[in-house]
Amino acid sequence: MSPLCSNATACYALAVSADGNSCFSCCSDGNIAMWDLRNREMTRLLRGHTDGASCVDIAPDGNKLWTGSLDATVRCWDLREGRQLQQQDFNSQIFSLGYCPTSDWLAVGMERSSVEVLRVSGPDKYQLHLHESCVLSLKFAHSGKWFITTGKDNLLNAWRTPYGASIFQMSESSSVLSCDISVDDCFIVTGSGDKKATVYEVIFDL
Repeated sequence: MSPLCSNATACYALAVSADGNSCFSCCSDGNIAMWDLRNREMTRLLRGHTDGASCVDIAPDGNKLWTGSLDATVRCWDLREGRQLQQQDFNSQIFSLGYCPTSDWLAVGMERSSVEVLRVSGPDKYQLHLHESCVLSLKFAHSGKWFITTGKDNLLNAWRTPYGASIFQMSESSSVLSCDISVDDCFIVTGSGDKKATVYEVIFDL
């Protein structure tokens, strides 16, 4: 297997399309590279961010891409035409984001420790403040009813969509760098700075 190479000095985040044919890489120069995984070629370069592109998520329909950047903006891209559709400006560098798979909510994790949840098509917005340091990763449950965030403060937080009521909080022994949720929403996995992966079972109160 050969690597996918661009001119950027670093790649900060990746996302793969649902059909497995395309990959999107967030580059340190602010560009987002789109790759055809079948022939391993770059097919498009999305330009707009003025600092490193740090995080990415694909809309459920596969036609839109959301990216966050150290330039304190979140941008939405039309993948069919390769153009920017929307821009949201913030007062902090963006370290993580996620688009709700079942409704029109976008959650954004900040360098300044807050999480903002905003309705993409309207003015509704919620600010969440349980982290004490930068929010390093964010993931929505496949049901869309809740999402998780992890931080440099060693915390894993689970929030209710969209208004952010706290569902639970777990403390680990090091910065929690990454997270994911199983397809059935029954398990959470985190990766931390002490070289550990931790698996949590989610038990639903019916």
